[in-house]
Amino acid sequence: MAEVLHAPAPSASSAPAPIPPVGPPPGAELRALESVQGAIARPSVVRAARAMSLFGEHAGGWLALGTLGALTDCRRRRDWLTATAAVALAHGASIGVKRVVRRPRPDHPQVQVLAGTPSRLSFPSAHATSTTTAAVLFGALLGRPLAAAVVPPMLLSRLVLGVHYPTDVLAGSLLGAAVAAAARRRRPSLRRISKCGVLQRRLSR
Repeated sequence: MAEVLHAPAPSASSAPAPIPPVGPPPGAELRALESVQGAIARPSVVRAARAMSLFGEHAGGWLALGTLGALTDCRRRRDWLTATAAVALAHGASIGVKRVVRRPRPDHPQVQVLAGTPSRLSFPSAHATSTTTAAVLFGALLGRPLAAAVVPPMLLSRLVLGVHYPTDVLAGSLLGAAVAAAARRRRPSLRRISKCGVLQRRLSR
């Protein structure tokens, strides 16, 4: 009897399986998001959150401010350009991480989605990333602690609008802080609050 030869089964390693998207976070995050909306998502707060969303979309508002600083502060133009480039880099890095992680945005009956978004990807928050980088670096140039003033409201606004989970905004802010730290290492003049900015404010009084 002739021996029947069977073709070998295709190796599982010959075609790598696609990386599955990361699902939504555990129920605790969902409950936290629902609690934030229930506590403060009043019409006036939602309007302010939408304005912040528009300002931070694609880091446009921060890039415009950085460009304005470079145009008006000739003595520290390189510092402003470095800081603005870091904001652009931070935004790009957040988009890259989103495409790898691929966590979907909140889509639950108990969460109100109160703003449009350019994509369905949620982790990390690009608004949080670029805002943190800009606040740290621009704050040093302006002589103002911008990070404490603008980062928490921006992070909270993303929860109010129902477009991110808490870990999305926290991770985004950490990424933004890391980019700002790298920019400071590259340009030491960005490491501290500028005395020039403080002096200018005193003279203008």
